[in-house]
Amino acid sequence: MLRNGLEPWHLLIMAIVVILLFGSKRLPDAARSLGKSLRILKSETKAMKEDAAERAPSPDAPPARTATGAAPSEERTSKTA
Repeated sequence: MLRNGLEPWHLLIMAIVVILLFGSKRLPDAARSLGKSLRILKSETKAMKEDAAERAPSPDAPPARTATGAAPSEERTSKTA
């Protein structure tokens, strides 16, 4: 009886309820707007990943210089000495 979470007849009842609630005319519009939203989300996450990859320093790159012109590790040693 409860071997799976959803039986095929559960899905059928859910589909009927959705059609009755929203109407058959509004379902294509809702699906279209959901598809647009998912495309926008996908493109934004891709852009965020690309930005993060650009900002991440490469292991071969020299250390960044500060306003004084010294590397951060050089600044710490010169201030403590």
